[in-house]
Parts: sequence; C-alpha cells; structure tokens
Amino acid sequence: MKIKSLILGVSVIASSLMTHAQDNTVTVQTKNIGAEIQPTMYGVFFEDINFGADGGLYAELIKNRSFEFTPDHYMGWEMFGNVTLKNDGPFEKNPHYVRLGWAGHGDMWTGIQNTGFFGIGLKKGADYRFSVWARVPDGKPVTLMVQFIDQNTSANDQQFVSQDLVIDSKEWKKYTMVMKSNRTIEKANLRIFLSNRHHRSGEGTVDLEHVSLFPVDTWNGHENGLRKDLVQALYDMRPGIFRFPGGCIVEGANLETRYQWKNTVGPVENRPLNKNRWESTFIHRYFPDYFQSYGLGFYEYFLLCEEIGAAPLPVLNVGMACQYQNYNNEAAHVPCNAEDLKPYIDDALDLIEFANGSTDTKWGKLRAEMGHPEPFNMKFLGIGNEQWDKFYFDRLKFFMEVLR
Repeated sequence: MKIKSLILGVSVIASSLMTHAQDNTVTVQTKNIGAEIQPTMYGVFFEDINFGADGGLYAELIKNRSFEFTPDHYMGWEMFGNVTLKNDGPFEKNPHYVRLGWAGHGDMWTGIQNTGFFGIGLKKGADYRFSVWARVPDGKPVTLMVQFIDQNTSANDQQFVSQDLVIDSKEWKKYTMVMKSNRTIEKANLRIFLSNRHHRSGEGTVDLEHVSLFPVDTWNGHENGLRKDLVQALYDMRPGIFRFPGGCIVEGANLETRYQWKNTVGPVENRPLNKNRWESTFIHRYFPDYFQSYGLGFYEYFLLCEEIGAAPLPVLNVGMACQYQNYNNEAAHVPCNAEDLKPYIDDALDLIEFANGSTDTKWGKLRAEMGHPEPFNMKFLGIGNEQWDKFYFDRLKFFMEVLR
C-alpha cells in the first residue's frame, strides 16, 4: 500500500513538472542583432609546418632552387655528367651555383634534375614559368634543353614537354620562358640538359643559379606568387585576422634558426636560406630537406592579408628560443637586459616602419621598391609565441616600454 502511494506521488509530481515545462516558451528572433563580435576575434593562424609554405602555399615548384641546402647542396637534385658546385655567385646571401660542362662524348650527357616537393604537380593545359639566372663564362652561347619528365615510367619517352633555351650572355642574367604541360601528373620532375641545337651533348660551359618553376596562374597573377586554389580557400573563409609567419618557427629550436623577417624582404634571389624548426623535431617525421627559402616573406604575407581582407598579425621573437625545447635553460635565450634585447626591439620598430612608414623612411622605401608605396596599415603585433612565466614576461616588459 505504501509502495502504491509512493508511485502515485511520483507520477503526480512528474505530471506537474511536465505541465509546468510546457508553459515555457523560447522565442528566437533571427533578425535582432545581439552583442557584436569584432572580426579580428577570428581568423587564420598560418605556419610553415608540414611544408605549409615552401611546397604548399608558396607556388614555387622547385626545391633547393639556389643550391643552398646543407650539408648537401644537391638535396632535391640529381646530377649527371660534368657538374661542379661553385660559391662565388651573383647573390651575396645565396652564393652557390652549379657549372655544367661537356660530358666528354657526344652521346654522354651533363645535366641536373629536380624532384620538387614530393614530386612536381602539373595540370594538363596549364602554363608554367621557368626561369634561371645564368651565364656562359667563356662567352660562347650554349643551349639548355628544359624538360618535364615522368621518371617513373617504362615508356619509350620519359619527357612529355621539352623546350630549348639559349644562354648567350657572359654576365649573369635572368632567362625566362613559359612551358605548357600536356598532361596532368602528380610526380613529374624537371630535367635540364646541356645540349647543342641538334639535341646532342653540348661542348660549352654554363653556370646556373636560382632555378625556378611557377604556375603562371598564381593568386592575382603575382610572379613570385601563391597557389591560387589555396588562397581562394583562405579568402572564402573571410578571416578577420591573419597571423603569420607561424608559431614555433618564430622561436626556432635555437636562436640561430629563429625566423628573421628582415631576411625575407628585398629581391627574392638574395633572401638567405633558413633551417626550418620542424625539420628535426620528431624522429618519426624527420625531413632533412626541410628549409625555408623565405620566398614567401613578410611582404608577401602583408600583400596576402590585404587581398583577402584580413588584418595582418605578424609575430616576432621576444629574445627566446623554443621554451619547450630549452626549458629552464637561461643560456638558450637572449640575456634579459635592455642592451642585449635591443636588436630584437629594433626589429619590431623597423617592422612597424616597413608596414606603415612613409616612403622617405628606410623600411618604408623598401616596401615601395617592392611594389607597395601605400602603407599596409598594420594595427596588431605579436611578441613571442607559446612562452610563459618569468622567462617570457621579464623580457616582454622591455618591448612593452617601447612599443606601447
């Protein structure tokens, strides 16, 4: 009897609660705007990790185009015949180049071949701009046979596109030609033969530097451009802010390999190589050929932000290497005083001038020379990345005293 009374009591309570709940109404007013969310509260955080810049967003298809990878300057390349490495080239910060000479017989060949980033992806009917800085040191013209090839084939012909390029200047000069792919292929190679006009091995000598291949159809047609499809995807996201050049690459595994924005501006041929911090972090994902060409540099980042309508948020080093990799090691970081941190603070001040300064300033003038006389109107600046506690805040205060 007591049990029946208990059940009846629970039923009455439940029924009462359900009746009460049914009396509540939720009204959704889709046309009434609530609290405004600033567009800079959401956006894109970009970093050159997993070949996100070189081999990814940056449209360059040639790996190690200036023969500067270390310790093997031929990484990304296969050499055959009479090829020698030189280091007195026309670009101070990228001095290495290769010299191609006669192979010693008319039916023996000298040349170089690039594998690209896990292969060179080409599309049927698409145009590609091949360029190279070259000279003939003895003044005698030579012919280069430039080819798109399928190395992984048993067919009679490996090459599916082949064009001749005459090098005729004794002085260093940039040569350019457009090549059209007649097939879609994921893993093509670029091969360059030293040849005569009859496609037999050449007897001349030629020097090659900064070998480059870009799709002609880059985002907004920029010659030193970005992949059109990837930037379109970023544009379609409508990001309010774009953070660059990354996270841990800003720090570097050590300060020598930290990202330095001043090395990423100016003529692309003279931007020095930097070891990517993600080259050797993980033994299960080890890429000994992972470097930053700086072809995608701060100018290109600012231009990208402008063209996709995102506020630029560059991040600079606070005077610390990666804190995770150098935990509690004071010697891994810049000494915490105004004098030693001054070059890092000056980098921040100079970046503000590069982004926003007038054309009669040093860095504003360089921005104008690169093609953008108007300021980029940078309003945000990050100092340091994924760092914490006393190591970070004691250094940050020196920046804040100046930058605020």
